[in-house]
Amino acid sequence: MENHSRRQHVPLCVIFGGGIFQIRSGRPKGRFDRQSIRGRIMRYQIRHALVQYAADTILEDVNFEIRNSEKIAVVGRNGCGKTTLLKLIAGDIEMSNLDSDEECGITMAGRQRIGFLRQVSFEDGQATVEEEIQKAFVPVFTCMARMTELEAQMHKGADDPKVLGEYHELQNRMEALRGYSWRQDMEIMFQKFGFLLEDLKRPIGSFSGGQQTKVAFIRLLLSRPDIMLLDEPTNHLDLPTIEWLENYLKEYDRAVVIVSHDRMFLDRVIDVTYEIEYHRIKRYPGNYTAFIKRKEEDLAKQEKDYEEQQKEIARLTEWIEKWKNTPTKVAATRSKRMAIEHMVKIEKPRRFDTRTFHAMFRPRIESYTDVLTVKNLKIGYDHELSQVSFQLKKGERLAILGENGKGKSTLLKTLTGEISGLGGSFTVGPNVEWGYFDQQRAVVNDADPKQTVLDNFWEAYPKLLREEVRSALGSFLFSQQEVEKEMGQLSGGEKVRLALCKMFQTRPNLLILDEPTNHMDILGKEALEKMLVNFGGTVLFVSHDRYFIRQIATGILEFGETQVRQYFCGYEEYLHEKEKFANLPGGSEAPARQAAPTIEDVFDKKTYYNPGKVKSRLIRQLEKYETLLGESEERAAQLKMQLADPVLGTDYEKLMELQGRLEEEEAQQESLLERMLESEKELEELETE
Repeated sequence: MENHSRRQHVPLCVIFGGGIFQIRSGRPKGRFDRQSIRGRIMRYQIRHALVQYAADTILEDVNFEIRNSEKIAVVGRNGCGKTTLLKLIAGDIEMSNLDSDEECGITMAGRQRIGFLRQVSFEDGQATVEEEIQKAFVPVFTCMARMTELEAQMHKGADDPKVLGEYHELQNRMEALRGYSWRQDMEIMFQKFGFLLEDLKRPIGSFSGGQQTKVAFIRLLLSRPDIMLLDEPTNHLDLPTIEWLENYLKEYDRAVVIVSHDRMFLDRVIDVTYEIEYHRIKRYPGNYTAFIKRKEEDLAKQEKDYEEQQKEIARLTEWIEKWKNTPTKVAATRSKRMAIEHMVKIEKPRRFDTRTFHAMFRPRIESYTDVLTVKNLKIGYDHELSQVSFQLKKGERLAILGENGKGKSTLLKTLTGEISGLGGSFTVGPNVEWGYFDQQRAVVNDADPKQTVLDNFWEAYPKLLREEVRSALGSFLFSQQEVEKEMGQLSGGEKVRLALCKMFQTRPNLLILDEPTNHMDILGKEALEKMLVNFGGTVLFVSHDRYFIRQIATGILEFGETQVRQYFCGYEEYLHEKEKFANLPGGSEAPARQAAPTIEDVFDKKTYYNPGKVKSRLIRQLEKYETLLGESEERAAQLKMQLADPVLGTDYEKLMELQGRLEEEEAQQESLLERMLESEKELEELETE
């Protein structure tokens, strides 16, 4: 553990990914207590940091630690300083109290490589994607080049122990860097982010800004820094990619610091949560849900302790006032006054900063029961992306899920008339009045940057009185001062709130929402969830926020690999059915007896329950599982024989590939055994019935 003090007058400079990070500190009053680590590696520590911009304090008295391979979340309201903290860790900014006399500074354990996904800017737009990504493997290529040199020396007969020792160390380093599987790792990750392998040969400049951000993210993940800093990593990723990223980060053997508003992502990845509130930061063990529970418990205890202490102070003060002029009570009075003075005062607790928009509204008119009927609607631009059929009834909230590029947003644009369908039909029910929110259009707003928020809203609704405009904006958290804010100064979250405010002003009975929670903080999302749950109309929405979907959706419209299916159930039941049958070879469907009904059930009206057919199907299913299990066991046995082949002893890339295939076979066998047990149980229950 290195501790760098101003008393040494020697600033330490460490190279991180081509940049230089200078570590400076104030005058420590004592050396860092190694015993407090309790055997755990303290990778990085900030002590009593102050960060200011001009006269504005952003962070105050910050104490922050990164240990071992912790996965750390930094949460708080928009603008509280989360990204500022990441910039401080990365060395992009410095503490404002470096030259103070207080104990402050930054301490690291040796050389820590810090990786931070900054604003994307590729210098050479003509360089291929593969060339850009391979920059993450420079340490691997350096090792490989040196190993080649040493191999040449050994082939010439050199048996120098130093050469053999260095070669052995390089082998260990290659394994630590996953150097023997670098190309496989690159190709797998590239495809997991939704790219095709042939895209590796395309110039980086031929991709959109969002795709370039993904490429930069892939390069960061493959560089495997000691401390990885991620700011909203799930933005613009589809659900399969988010789920893959969750598993990757959970298994990552180094530290990760994440700023995110994706609550389910935080729950599944994080084991430590820091909250920034009122410029201060506090550490909580556990994921986001554990943090919320612990914070409420701590707040309740603090409120109780504060009230009890205030009562005690009031009691002592009353006693003092009553007896202070009585000669026989002088000593007792002085004793009680000293008791008050020596109390460790408990700070009056401040409740969550829960200011957020609070608009509640009723549709102007009610729709009939049938809101939308879509049959074989072909969507796309110059070619068909998907063919869609679904029904939407009054009061339902239908979530549209699926990979990027399948046509989710295109469907909404088709239904709202922005583009034409390529075939099929859809019918809008009587009395349906829809409002459409497009997050891309909301954020990229082409309004005059000098126009105020008040004037921009008023321009859309010129018949409203000034008081009515202010009231509408106020319900979406635009205060008396903020309505005079210029459009060019708005953050992404503020632009989203303004667009939602405009849409709700029409009081539609059908809300069509495309990624409404992007750029919102967690409390904003919770407020929108409450609004939509209490909304008396119908909702059709696209979202990648699984927590939001779980809270809102009463049905799911899934854009799958080959078809679009509607599920008449909530998100949890939908996931249960998907998980239950996802691992089956050939993508087997859920049994008709237990699966949630699909749109095909609604349209053809022919679905009914036949016990004889169900029993026959379960028997065939069991036979199929047994056959697949036997085939998998044979393949696994062959793979084990190949792994034991001494010829492959030095072919690490081939060995890694075989090991990966063996693990896949073993996982498939476990899945098949589980399915067999479930089918046998169903068969027993059916026979009992």
